Amino acid sequence: MKKATIQLETLTCPSCAQKIEKAVKSLNGVDKESVSVMFMSSKVKLVFDDEKLSVEAIEKAITSLGYEVKNTAVKA
Repeated sequence: MKKATIQLETLTCPSCAQKIEKAVKSLNGVDKESVSVMFMSSKVKLVFDDEKLSVEAIEKAITSLGYEVKNTAVKA
């Protein structure tokens, strides 16, 4: 399992954060309890199984909703 912090471009509303959280939680390999979208700092934090899911797939799930990813930090 790895921890990821994904920095997004500015989120414009709390419902945007909820939409992103729902999409990330729906991905196979994400620890659903670990997903946290911080509206004020425009960050997504989560724990995921890197044998089931790539960080690129997580980013794609977010960008497919119309949000831009600035950068992603992954830790073991």
